[in-house]
Amino acid sequence: MFDLSALGAWRDLPFFDDTLPAIEAALAQDERPILPPRDQVFAALQQTQPDDARVVILGQDPYPTPGHAHGLAFSAEADTRPLPRSLSNIFKEMNDDIGAAPANADLHFWAQQGVLLLNTTLTVPAGTAGAHAKLGWHILTAQILHRLSDRPRVYLLWGAHAQKVGKDVDPQANLKIETAHPSPLSARRGFFGSRPFSRSNDWLQAQGQSAINWATPETS
Repeated sequence: MFDLSALGAWRDLPFFDDTLPAIEAALAQDERPILPPRDQVFAALQQTQPDDARVVILGQDPYPTPGHAHGLAFSAEADTRPLPRSLSNIFKEMNDDIGAAPANADLHFWAQQGVLLLNTTLTVPAGTAGAHAKLGWHILTAQILHRLSDRPRVYLLWGAHAQKVGKDVDPQANLKIETAHPSPLSARRGFFGSRPFSRSNDWLQAQGQSAINWATPETS
C-alpha cells in the first residue's frame, strides 16, 4: 500500500479512493522491478501543493533505467551520468535562453519553487518504457489539471503526448507553451529556440509573482 499521508491537499482528489486501489493491485501482480521506488511515486505532488503550483511541466512516464527516476518528471538522481538525453537538451535550451543551467540532473529545487514536474504515468517496469500507460494513472492527471484550473498558471507542454493531455488548458487564461519534445528525435523541430524559461519568468513577473530560479539550486 502507498503511504498517502504526505499528499496534503492533493489527497482530496477522488482518484486516491476510487482508482488507486486497482492500480495497487495491478502493481502487486507485476513481478518486474517497478520504478521509481514506492516512497517516491507521488514525489511531485508531495513537493508541490496545489496552491503553490505556478508552473506545470508534463512528462510521460518515469525513466526506466534503475537508479534514475525519483518521482519528478524529467528529473533524475543527482549522480546520474550521463544526463538523460531529454534533460540534456532541456539544459542546452536553458543555456541558450538564460545563459545558465543546473550542474546535475536533480530538479527538486524547481519543485520547491512551485514547478509541478508531473509525469502522466507515475510508474514503469524497469527497462520497459510505457508499459504502465494503461493502468489508470491518466485519471489522476486529469483530476490534477482540473484542480489547477482555479487560477492562471504556466503550462509547458513538450511533445504530442503532453499537448494531448493538456488540450483543455485555456491558452487565454494561462501561459501555454506548446513545442516539440526535448528528446533527441524531435528537439530540433521546435523545442530548441522556444525560450520557455525566460518566457515563463516574464509572464510570472507580469502577474506580480517572483521568477523561477531555473539554474542555481543553492540560491533558490
